[in-house]
Amino acid sequence: MDTLPPPLVAAGVTGVSDLDLRPVFDHGGEPFPTIMDAIDALGEAEALHLIVPFEPRPLYRVLGMRGFASHTEERDGVFHVWFYKGH
Repeated sequence: MDTLPPPLVAAGVTGVSDLDLRPVFDHGGEPFPTIMDAIDALGEAEALHLIVPFEPRPLYRVLGMRGFASHTEERDGVFHVWFYKGH
């Protein structure tokens, strides 16, 4: 994705780490540890961009408790979810 969604720009996000989890789900894998490792590796002004086959609702609460805001877009049955530090 070339341009950041407006909520991320407004929050001061300057970089994005993309993580396409569709292959993990296709093979019956568990993505949670990978997601948490990616979150822990983010810089202060970075966002994690997840590409997933469904809306990851439990993550909103889990990462919200760690201070992350989120923005979700659905395109052709694929969900793009950005987690970034909320202000």
